[in-house]
Amino acid sequence: MQPANLLLLTLVLAIVAYWLGYARSRSLAMPLGGIRHLKSLPFYYGARAALWSGIPALIVLGLWAAFQGKVIQMIVIGGLPEGIIPATDGEASLLLSKISNVASGALPPGFVEAPIAEAAERLQALRTQSRFLMSGLVISVAVLAGFLGWLRIRPRLNARSQVESILKWVFFACAALAILTTVGIIFSVAFETFRFFGKVPFTEFIFGSHWSPQTALRADQVASQGAFGMIPLFTGTLLISAIAMVVAVPVGLLSAIYLSEYAGRKVRGVVKPLLEMLAGIPTVVYGFFAALTVAPFISDLAASMGIEASSQSALAAGAVMGIMIIPFVSSLSDDVINAVPQAMRDGSLALGATQSETMKKVIFPAALPGIMGGILLAVSRAIGETMIVVMAAGLAANLTANPLETVTTVTVQIVTLLTGDQEFDSAKTLAAFALGAMLFLATLLLNVIALKIVRKYREQYD
Repeated sequence: MQPANLLLLTLVLAIVAYWLGYARSRSLAMPLGGIRHLKSLPFYYGARAALWSGIPALIVLGLWAAFQGKVIQMIVIGGLPEGIIPATDGEASLLLSKISNVASGALPPGFVEAPIAEAAERLQALRTQSRFLMSGLVISVAVLAGFLGWLRIRPRLNARSQVESILKWVFFACAALAILTTVGIIFSVAFETFRFFGKVPFTEFIFGSHWSPQTALRADQVASQGAFGMIPLFTGTLLISAIAMVVAVPVGLLSAIYLSEYAGRKVRGVVKPLLEMLAGIPTVVYGFFAALTVAPFISDLAASMGIEASSQSALAAGAVMGIMIIPFVSSLSDDVINAVPQAMRDGSLALGATQSETMKKVIFPAALPGIMGGILLAVSRAIGETMIVVMAAGLAANLTANPLETVTTVTVQIVTLLTGDQEFDSAKTLAAFALGAMLFLATLLLNVIALKIVRKYREQYD
């Protein structure tokens, strides 16, 4: 049984345990004179039985799903003949990818060596056995734990305190999982980044002005030494993000001010949903719009003015990205402005200030911390965008500040470097993790700066 179906079945068993526990608590209460003689409400007895059934089964399911892949891969690799066993992690990754392709049917067994085909059959058999054992174990744990929870129901049992205690630990586990996930991401990226700097000097990566990660497989081939300077990538990222912010921030902020302070109720009810619809358009559609409409328009307009412009430019990508980000700035700013207490507006107007003066000198300064938060979210959205840049700005890593030239961004290069089957130990692949680490540090610095700005104005206007 697939993990998704098994998860659904576990939830169904938990619901069944809830109703059985609920019914048992009521049946035990009837000879005593009703549910008022129970220590807790029947709901808590049912919830306790459901938690007893669901939580152990979900823990077993999660642990099995997390470790079965590694265990199966170790068994498959260990069963290969001596001459085929990979010597490095990169070779092991490529070999496992080939075996998985044969097992899934994407690669015919006749196109690979006989040991690889046998390993693919072994992999498929182990996966089938693993799913069977996992299904049996999870269902057994859910049924047995639910039965024990049902069996231990007593009228004097304080089920409410037990349910609340269990839920408290569940909430703590969810919070700890989120924190541990963040820590795991940081350590995994940092580990691969250090491996990359073991192959490429740190100074070359930080201060290099040329990016060409296409390393050759042999030393005698052309371009056997790739160039890994990150400056062109971050320059392109900042250029496109700056253009997007120039478009998104004024339009989004002014539209939020109009909708919150000047527009009538009917106008707001029509314009705000239409504006927020921009956030629901897929980024690939924006990419098509930028590549087929905006980029040719900018190129033709520049040519008519005697200016040389590329068919793919940072201006086209940044302008369309700014249009995409307008709803983020507008919606968040509108909510923040509406959250300003009405008493501040009434006091300003009572002192003789006009509506425009009230907006400029009272409402906007009070809402500025929230507006800065919305702008920060928009900047993060712009830095992380990939599809629009690929389709409208290209893949060329040019070190330029000219918005009419082709540039690329960090996220585009990360996707490019990690696309396809390739050796994981190569500097080309590890460069993606180094770029991710630098992008993480840049975003963290941006968050710190924005937080200081927000705190400054919050101390002034709170």
